[in-house]
Amino acid sequence: MQGDDFLHLFREAKREAFHLEVQDTYETPEESEPFRKFIENEPDDYGWFRPWLDHVRDTTARGVSVNRARVVTVPHSDYTRFAKSAARFNVEAGEDVRYLSRYLIDPDELTADDWWLFDDEVLGFTVFEPSGQWAGAAVTTDRRMVEYAQKVKSRVWSLAVPLSEYSDR
Repeated sequence: MQGDDFLHLFREAKREAFHLEVQDTYETPEESEPFRKFIENEPDDYGWFRPWLDHVRDTTARGVSVNRARVVTVPHSDYTRFAKSAARFNVEAGEDVRYLSRYLIDPDELTADDWWLFDDEVLGFTVFEPSGQWAGAAVTTDRRMVEYAQKVKSRVWSLAVPLSEYSDR
């Protein structure tokens, strides 16, 4: 699923859209210039981020929780520092963003891929093209896969801490 088809999963959600991120670096083209500005300590108006933030606001306004858990390596990659600095906007838009230092969880309790879980029923694995461009989500309702994602979600969420409390030390 891509574009509006993927966003439709949010519109259909009744309770929660949960995102697990396990990569330390993403190379999506739309973030290239903002990431460069971050590294160079240049100002950014975050206009590139507004469509997502508006989407989160619309979703949470309907009473649907948007939750994100990021499992990150310490010390942080430049990208993790960039994403963490921008996450304040996610939180302001209504997203609950939490961090978990990778060394605090057994790798066998994670998945190798990022995914979204909608209402604990629909699982969408994040798919990227070789260029780093987001290609969409490979969606399934396979009960075993969904149950496994629920188990991973529960474990990660129980260990992760809100952005405002997270420290990489």
